[in-house]
Amino acid sequence: MTTKLDIPTILVVDDDENILQVLEARLLSSGLNPLLADRAETALEMLAGEQVDCIVSDVKMPGMGGHGLLKEVLANWSHIPIIMLTAHGTIPDAVDSIQAGAAGYVTKPFDGKELVRKIRSVLEEWQEPTPSKPQATSPATTKTSDTAPLSSNNGLLGGVAPSMARFMELLNRVAKSTVTVLLFGESGTGKEKAARILHDASPRADGSCVIVDCGSTQPTLLESELFGHIKGSFTHAVKDKKGLIEEADGGTLFLDEIGNISPDMQTRLLRFLQEGTIRRVGDNTERSIACRVIAATNADLPRMVADGEFREDLYYRLKVVTLTIPPLRERAEDIPVLAEGFLTELCAAQDRPTARLTDAAMKRLMTHPWPGNVRELRNTLEAALVFCQGDVIDADDLQIEALPAGSTLSQGASLSLEDNERETIVRALKASGGIKKDAADQLGISRRAIHYKIKKYGIGESDI
Repeated sequence: MTTKLDIPTILVVDDDENILQVLEARLLSSGLNPLLADRAETALEMLAGEQVDCIVSDVKMPGMGGHGLLKEVLANWSHIPIIMLTAHGTIPDAVDSIQAGAAGYVTKPFDGKELVRKIRSVLEEWQEPTPSKPQATSPATTKTSDTAPLSSNNGLLGGVAPSMARFMELLNRVAKSTVTVLLFGESGTGKEKAARILHDASPRADGSCVIVDCGSTQPTLLESELFGHIKGSFTHAVKDKKGLIEEADGGTLFLDEIGNISPDMQTRLLRFLQEGTIRRVGDNTERSIACRVIAATNADLPRMVADGEFREDLYYRLKVVTLTIPPLRERAEDIPVLAEGFLTELCAAQDRPTARLTDAAMKRLMTHPWPGNVRELRNTLEAALVFCQGDVIDADDLQIEALPAGSTLSQGASLSLEDNERETIVRALKASGGIKKDAADQLGISRRAIHYKIKKYGIGESDI
């Protein structure tokens, strides 16, 4: 179970910078490849993107600490042995870790040579199974390999551009675990598609993938929608109702637009993530739920945390692994692949031969900055199929509105996520003559979502 050049990679986790430096030097001199993390949460992010053969972790650290890291590793990367570092006064903690599944422990202050011997001994004991070979006894984990595509729908996300290829590589690695994932990306980049790919390739693929649009659900209803309720708990609760979290038991819960939930819902959601239990509205009985949680947002959550708008502890619970989908304007190489995939899908749905794009049409697609990202591209092609002659789409069939000369995107620069989304909504409203329903359909979002976003961005008649 070694990495390139047969050099084992050791992930060292400790909040003491001096210890990290000492261990880095010791491991390098011993022919081992060190990776360094100053907290457990950082280590989990690194595990999603790096091939690791062994973990050496301190027990006492801020945040989830060594015990929390051990729990996550055992649940999601059980093939990786973890050695705990502990002070003499906390040896009972290390013993508890061994009982919980750690491969061993070393006490501080430690002898560098002793630690290296311990690491090599553990590596020999944990030679099989290797992380690159899914176990034959677990059908769910054999759905993908390290190089195989995760899904037949991957073409609807792209992957030719280097930035997107890297994203798909990380998605591949993360999909094989059940670790919590936070997806970042502008509106329309395909976060729901990525979540479905994660579910379909995960050990929980046989369960349900439940989608919750936190942005379009009224705050007063979201609690009942997520947690369910019992009969009589409020005026219109005429019977018991199972919540969406319960529906996702054994599968995946996708929380889209997570940045929009209220402070009260943040508290309830945090408890669920910490304890793995829920209570229906009006009920006193706790129910255990085991599901993978994937959250997504186009909001700047770190800024919201700094401004006190989003709970810091919930943020770190959600961002065990973070993945960011690049905007379409930064990966134009993906446009031909995406266009072909969308045309194939749309034409099949209409039971017609697959249309093709002329060179002029493709050139126009390639030069547009796509503020609405992949969703805008799909909607543009769907409209083009209505206007094209036969099965050939020409440039004139593409209803692409030119951006204003002073627009930041027309000058080739990137807008902030919120400015980008606001401008896209304004453009859709203008194209629909101010009819919100038609604008929502054009953007591929619900009517409730567009009403929420119009209010959020303060869009008035003067903007349309």
